[in-house]
Amino acid sequence: MSLRVVFMGTPDFAVPTLAEIVGQGHEVVAVYTREPAAAGRGMELKPSPVHKMADRFGLPVFTPKTLRSEEAAEAFRSLDADVAVVVAYGMILPKTILEVPELGCLNLHASLLPRWRGAAPIQRAIMAGDKETGVAVMKMEEGLDTGPVAMVEKVAIAPDMNAGELHDRLMVLGADLMVRALAALSRGGLSFTPQPEEGVTYAHKIKNEEARIDWSRPAQAVHDHIRGLSPFPGAFFTADFGKGEERVKVLKAALGKGSGDVGTLLDSEGTVSCSDGAVRLIQVQRAGKGPVAFDEFLRGVRISPSARFL
Repeated sequence: MSLRVVFMGTPDFAVPTLAEIVGQGHEVVAVYTREPAAAGRGMELKPSPVHKMADRFGLPVFTPKTLRSEEAAEAFRSLDADVAVVVAYGMILPKTILEVPELGCLNLHASLLPRWRGAAPIQRAIMAGDKETGVAVMKMEEGLDTGPVAMVEKVAIAPDMNAGELHDRLMVLGADLMVRALAALSRGGLSFTPQPEEGVTYAHKIKNEEARIDWSRPAQAVHDHIRGLSPFPGAFFTADFGKGEERVKVLKAALGKGSGDVGTLLDSEGTVSCSDGAVRLIQVQRAGKGPVAFDEFLRGVRISPSARFL
């Protein structure tokens, strides 16, 4: 049977789930998303990806600044939804919202809970060198990603997979998992299991300075750091190319061969020494320019042999 659903999401990651819910015949009575944000050179206000998809389906869209007011709670109650589906919404749901839907609020989270609760589970899993991750459908509580889990789908993380590739894999897999969860919920057959107390880790939001590459770490850790932050925000190093220190993003790298002082460019192939082993830079990006292969990058800068990257 179809359910009355309030969908709450904002970025690209949430779009396939909204599309699948509509495609499965559920009645989406409202879509909640973040307010349009200024973007581009003209700083024009642009609606979120979920907002755009909701408009395509002709669904009513709400962009409240807060959900903590009585007015917001009353508006939510008036929708008379059976369930709320939350996918990367970007706002905390207070108890006054969580308790409204008769069948609860389901969250699609991009990790194997309780590992990587929080804001950046995809990046953190790769940065930590995890061999697998996945998506989970969880019943929401007031705690941060602490609710009981109903369904999980696992995914292997390939040795060279980056965060963008994993994001795209999980968003499709997650959409399918959520509609299967809703189907079970509509039949009264969705059961929940409390998360174990052991194995809890937190995927804190990535800070800008955290993206700096630390060449004093082992090569594998540096490689994991680079691919975990690719394509966004992009791991970076700094170097002096004759016009002062410049920041360079590394969008693609591989494990390399060689040794030398930490952070030293060992050859024209982009091999940089780490504390243990080396990493070969494949694709980089200077500020204000597009991504280029490392050999093309070298042709555009003045760089001395055995240059030091910081």
